Amino acid sequence: MLALLLAATPSPPPNVNEDAVTPGVVGFLAILLVTLATIALVVDMIRRIRRVRYRGELAERRAEGQPPGS
Repeated sequence: MLALLLAATPSPPPNVNEDAVTPGVVGFLAILLVTLATIALVVDMIRRIRRVRYRGELAERRAEGQPPGS
């Protein structure tokens, strides 16, 4: 079974310099997409945390009997 698996695994052509191979445009776009998605998630998380903190402060002010605007 192992011999069959090794025989089916393609090897790189002998004239390809493995140090010069780069991911290219597809790799760049994939990393760019992951980076943009991460930035969007972080910004959304910060907004949600601020909203929860603000609601907590309003609830504390109401419990103390202060008007929300002061």
